[in-house]
Amino acid sequence: MKRMTSGGIFEDKIGYCRAVVAGGFVHVSGCVYPGTDVPEDVVAQCRGALEVIKTALADAGAEMADVVRVRYILPNADDFEPCWPLLRATFGENPPAATMISCGLIDPKYKIEIEVTALAPDA
Repeated sequence: MKRMTSGGIFEDKIGYCRAVVAGGFVHVSGCVYPGTDVPEDVVAQCRGALEVIKTALADAGAEMADVVRVRYILPNADDFEPCWPLLRATFGENPPAATMISCGLIDPKYKIEIEVTALAPDA
């Protein structure tokens, strides 16, 4: 098992890893837009969260094409549709199983959180 951190602002405060490689999979924790200067635009936040995920996967030797499961978490379900073109461009050729959940996030400034599971490089 390999545990990876990214130095994200909540990892140390809450006590979790950005990603864990175990059981043939890379489990990436829910990701939001990085840093403290968070844009209000949900698509920009989505793009930032995807970049955090891409970095975590790369650190594990995987890539977005290896993602088999994705969960989108949004406080406002109406904010999901504007993200669809970006998500389609990201996963279009290799679509994972997906779920969208509408619920509150850790801070009201966040409009989307994304969690993925990917095949590990040696799986």
